[in-house]
Amino acid sequence: MLFADLRGSTTMSERLSAGDFAGTMNRFYKSATDVLIRTDGYVDKVVGDEVVGLYFPLFAGRVHARRAVEAAWELLRVASHDSVGRPLFPVGVGVHTGTAYVGTVAGAEGTVTDIAALGHNVNLTARLSSAADSGEALISEAACRASGLDLDHLDRRQVALRGHTELVDVRVMRIG
Repeated sequence: MLFADLRGSTTMSERLSAGDFAGTMNRFYKSATDVLIRTDGYVDKVVGDEVVGLYFPLFAGRVHARRAVEAAWELLRVASHDSVGRPLFPVGVGVHTGTAYVGTVAGAEGTVTDIAALGHNVNLTARLSSAADSGEALISEAACRASGLDLDHLDRRQVALRGHTELVDVRVMRIG
């Protein structure tokens, strides 16, 4: 699972016109969804200032965790700095792997309102994204191991996540 969150969108919306803000958000959504699609991710949601991608074995194959980590790197690269050193999209990314419920959720009696990914591992991924600083991806140790990639060069960190009783071990991915 991969969550990508645009940082500072509220402040951005205050200083930009509604049209300019919508244009910025649309560029972010397009950039992020393009990365997810190129890396065999399923675009689960585009909501608020966040894009959620799921990496099912059905779509991404047995290397689904690897594809999610590669997508995090690509998202950071795409969101990195323009020619004058400003971040194009100040984004924080969270990547984790594990079992989740993915299916329909009900609304009013007898109706399906959405397809959703639910459960502890989904929540943990969302919290990792929230805890990531602008320009970094926090990748859980579970995702690092499952990816099969050599990520020993990445910094290690323990993060306290809202709603979780124990610290979570992560690797920190940054551009440059």
